[in-house]
Amino acid sequence: MAMTGEIVVIDTEDRLARLYDRFSARLYRFALRMARDDGEAKDLVHDAFIRAARDLRRVPEADHEAMAWLIRVVVNLARDRHRRAIVRDAFAFATRRESHDPRPALVAGASVRAALASLPPRQRAVVALHHPDGEPVAVIAAMLDLAPATVRWHLAAARKGLAVLLKGIE
Repeated sequence: MAMTGEIVVIDTEDRLARLYDRFSARLYRFALRMARDDGEAKDLVHDAFIRAARDLRRVPEADHEAMAWLIRVVVNLARDRHRRAIVRDAFAFATRRESHDPRPALVAGASVRAALASLPPRQRAVVALHHPDGEPVAVIAAMLDLAPATVRWHLAAARKGLAVLLKGIE
């Protein structure tokens, strides 16, 4: 950190390290709920901090705003990955020569993680913030830059989708 007159200049490496130390564990827990597995969650967190490092001026100074910014980046990265996976799956399905039996996929989809992973990224994000962390709707709305009514809609849609996916699981 260098002092110039009365203006304090924080080294970007120091700021990035402070952000990582402060938020990486919570961001990883959030990303783990968004991702299909541990490796993808680590990739999401890694990519979020790379985006922050590219242009640290875009990351808000206040801690709660910085965390909300990082969460939005993870959600957007997960959405991008979800879109790419849909295209890959459609291409694989279209080019497959043998018939596809959906029963093994339905059986595998019985776990909660698989059910959560099948939700659209924004619904997954809202559920991941609301249920395990107990974040109120208003806080989630601020973090994801959404209206509270939109957050409630995503929660309802996600619950409805999960109820269908998890029906019969005990």
